[in-house]
Amino acid sequence: TYGTNEEMLAKIQSGATGYDIVFPSVHMRDIMQKLGLLHDAKVNTLKGFENIDPANMISKVDPESSYCLPYAWGAVGIFYNKEEAGELKTWDDFFALPDKGKKITMLDDLRETIGVALIKNGHSVNTTDSDALKQAEAWLLERKDKISAFTYDIVSLVQAGDIAAAHWYVGATVYTLDEPDRLGFVIPEEGATMYQEDICVLKDAPNKDSAIKFFEFYMQPEIAVLNTLQQVNGTANAPARDLLPPELKANPNTNPPPEVVAKLQIFEDLGNDLRKYNRVWTKVRTAQ
Repeated sequence: TYGTNEEMLAKIQSGATGYDIVFPSVHMRDIMQKLGLLHDAKVNTLKGFENIDPANMISKVDPESSYCLPYAWGAVGIFYNKEEAGELKTWDDFFALPDKGKKITMLDDLRETIGVALIKNGHSVNTTDSDALKQAEAWLLERKDKISAFTYDIVSLVQAGDIAAAHWYVGATVYTLDEPDRLGFVIPEEGATMYQEDICVLKDAPNKDSAIKFFEFYMQPEIAVLNTLQQVNGTANAPARDLLPPELKANPNTNPPPEVVAKLQIFEDLGNDLRKYNRVWTKVRTAQ
């Protein structure tokens, strides 16, 4: 298992063996394909591929989805405890909480967290402009003292009220549906990032045939919808969406309206310019 795209890439590049499939974000699957780490599974020729929404075929390197199967997508917003945070609508609401004695956290992910700063300053989350990145760096440094931690492990803390609100994934909706009076998730009005995960077969996979059979199994709508019900995010399987229960079809976080989707930005492979983001992230994480 792995916690981030970068951790997964490092594990594969270090020679880890025995793995057949990986679930990278779409920008990371582009990187992995360029590095020659993926097997061309000819996904777009497999039984069931007609169920995949072309709108989710967004790879820059493989726009026809030959190598990888578009799998799941969703927004990255704010998961919060209503008893501690009240109702939140914006990133400004989120960052105002520490001034009220409440704790907040952000993801320990350079693209996601710098992405919030870029959005708040009117920039693309894929910008390579040095001035834009300096502006994002300054914006984060101004708020560093307000952030209790950079972490992924927040679910139990938000549920308990130890953390009032956390920068987190739309999968939090699985908890808000269980406790709608206590817990909430919001895609901030200013905009947010979104992710899409693809399923890819590794070039050195020992069980390529079995992996491809798994693709065909998963592309059945009745199977894809079970995964969506468990993960509570969007699915790239168009017929599976029709099988969702009404509470998920109508949920503005898992099925956001067009005007919200228009404000969501997805990461792209930055190539060597990722070093600029690494420098910003190092300064933010090490600032006292």
